[in-house]
This record gives sequence, C-alpha cells and structure tokens, in this order.
Amino acid sequence: MSATAGGADTQSAGARLGLKAGMVVQELGWDEDVDDTLRVQIEDTIDGDLVDGDYGNVVDSVVLWWRDEDGDLVDALVDSLTDLVGGGVIWLLTPKVGRPGSVDPADVAEAAPVAGLATTTTVAVSKDWAATRLVAPKTAH
Repeated sequence: MSATAGGADTQSAGARLGLKAGMVVQELGWDEDVDDTLRVQIEDTIDGDLVDGDYGNVVDSVVLWWRDEDGDLVDALVDSLTDLVGGGVIWLLTPKVGRPGSVDPADVAEAAPVAGLATTTTVAVSKDWAATRLVAPKTAH
C-alpha cells in the first residue's frame, strides 16, 4: 500500500481533512521538516494560501505541525484556538510512530481535554505525518 509520486489516492489529503474551497486555514508550527506536498494539497483544496499566526482574523481550521520536542502541547493547542471560528477544527499533524519527533498518542489524548478539546479521528496524510482531528466539545451553555 504505497502512494506514488503522483499520488495513488483518489482523494487529496486536503479533502480527507474535510477542507473545501474558500476556507481559511491557519498553519502553525511550520518548520523545515514539514511535508510540502501535503501543504500544496491543502492549498489546492482550499484554493488559497495557508495563513500564519499573524493573520489576525477568524479561520475555519488550524493545521498545527507538532513534534515531541516542541514544548507544551496543551499550550500549543490553547494558542491554536485563538483565531478558530466556533465549530472549527484543529488538525494536529505529528510525525508517524517510529519517525523522528513522533508524539505518543497518549500524550495527545491527555493534552486535548486539558485544552478544552476532544479528539475524534486520526488519519494518515502523508508518508511521514499523521493528522489528529480535534474539536471543541459542544457545550450546553
């Protein structure tokens, strides 16, 4: 089950993340190790550029690149909520198990509720990165 350079998947990673044309997606945690092919797929799906942390307006979704040595995941998740529209989704991108910087799934499961988020699903989005979907739980008040 290997993807070709042209992409054996019938659906782009951006579409698998539930993104659509016209959405504003904020990218946080960028570094030289990110998957540029995945970034291009996201930009192609939303038909626009990713915005950074200085965007200053609400965003529909956040893509947060995160590695084990990046610091406090709870703080990063709370920061990711700053510009996120109500009902928006945070996609936490972490190196797959066995890759440098991989994050223990238990760490994500522990950090999410502390940051006020719930984990819903994890999908493989590239050769080296997995994406975990985090949402703010619906509240009664």
